[in-house]
Amino acid sequence: MTTRTDADAARTGAPSLSGPLLRFRVSAYVTGIGLLGLCFVMVLRYGFAMPEPSAIYSPIHGVLYMIYLVLTIDLAIKARFSIKGTVLVLLAGCVPFVSFLVERRVTHRVQAGQKL
Repeated sequence: MTTRTDADAARTGAPSLSGPLLRFRVSAYVTGIGLLGLCFVMVLRYGFAMPEPSAIYSPIHGVLYMIYLVLTIDLAIKARFSIKGTVLVLLAGCVPFVSFLVERRVTHRVQAGQKL
């Protein structure tokens, strides 16, 4: 498997994707962990009648997800994802554990220079 380095990108005139990809990967993991945390506080809220943790954590999760959206769109524009691929990656942050799987797939495709 070949990966495009910064030197290769400079030589071909293509933009380097290492920065946007790293930011996407970090945000995908943070969003995935944040979504699991949201599930936990929702169990506390509706299963144990404890609304306080949810009231505090839900807005934090919302901000984390918005950051994920922005960084995903940044990578999608720079890596030239299709609209369908972009929307599917954006939605991956809404389903527990899926952001981890999608992060791996996106990373492998971007590093291989494949379209999404």
